[in-house]
Amino acid sequence: MSNTAITDNLFGNANPIAVPRTGILPSQQIKNMIREKEIVASKPIKADQIQPASLDLRLGHTAYRVRASFLPGANSTVQEKVEQLDAYPIDISTGAVLEKGCVYVIKLQESLYLRNGIVGVANPKSSTGRLDILTRLISDKCVEFDRVERGYQGPLYVEVAPRTFSVVVEEGTKLNQIRFRRGLGTIAASEIGRLYRGGHLVTNVEHSATTDQRLVKVTIDLEGHERNGLIGFRAKKHTDRIDLACVRKYPAQDFWEPIFATRPSRLVLDPNDFYILVTRESVQVPEGLAAEMVAYDTSIGEFRVHYAGFFDPGFGCGGASSKAVLEVRSHEVPFMLEHGQTVGGLEYERMASTPDQLYGRDSASNYQGQGLALAKQFIPLSL
Repeated sequence: MSNTAITDNLFGNANPIAVPRTGILPSQQIKNMIREKEIVASKPIKADQIQPASLDLRLGHTAYRVRASFLPGANSTVQEKVEQLDAYPIDISTGAVLEKGCVYVIKLQESLYLRNGIVGVANPKSSTGRLDILTRLISDKCVEFDRVERGYQGPLYVEVAPRTFSVVVEEGTKLNQIRFRRGLGTIAASEIGRLYRGGHLVTNVEHSATTDQRLVKVTIDLEGHERNGLIGFRAKKHTDRIDLACVRKYPAQDFWEPIFATRPSRLVLDPNDFYILVTRESVQVPEGLAAEMVAYDTSIGEFRVHYAGFFDPGFGCGGASSKAVLEVRSHEVPFMLEHGQTVGGLEYERMASTPDQLYGRDSASNYQGQGLALAKQFIPLSL
């Protein structure tokens, strides 16, 4: 398959999606950045860190408990700010607890030496967001979270703030991921509209939300047709800690209260609670594109619907119908959601070239084909 165009076998017509050299860098270009020492690490980078359009980042051996979140600003390094805050070091090399309600800064094993006009943009991993762990990338002299400017040379750090559960981490734990962009990957609104109308971006609802310029709207499912009326989960407030290295270990009922559909189909969000909900729409990300969940419009309500929000090429494709899971908190006041309400939007970007691996086909994927799903650490509820 050419690196300049994707043959439109996914879309069922002869109109290809052109893939320019600008856009999100795919897996094979991330591998090249590693070979060229634009990405270096204190321990060898493993193959399973490389995703179709991103690189998983690993914690180092020391966490610093700090009294407040911070940005270093244009004239300071992260380590200098940590020292100014009289941070308390915690050895996590063999495992340690990060307590909910506290803020930690941890140096990552990976460092960057960016060239060629490349910038980095980070997100929490899906399981991180579903555990209500606020995770943000920080670099020396940065003025924004989760963004690494072109030409940056230096270490990377992550701020970690567990909100609902205390968690166990260790050196090598992967909480966030970074993708790299060269130039702009912007897609014309007319092309987004064409793909949307063809059912190649969101599907499987009778009256789906629409596109708004380049943003594809998604709506909330509060009817729960799939699993006996189950529409979501509300996190319990007093639970045991969660070891992030575990998979399918913890009974879901020990940490979550199931929420079932009511009539009328609505849910009042309590600002003190954390919820896992799901979209009505199934989401697809064709192989020449990547996508990110963004807040649709703050005027639609004072709530947040995601932490992670990044979708790799191949998500929901190949017959694996996949919903977008929403990590929801209300801000300040209770807020009522109603079934079918618009809660966010998907912003699609072009890949710089076709990835040599796709989500769910060639890379590890815990959430391909998902419906309403908790983080991978939990044993699913039997209903």
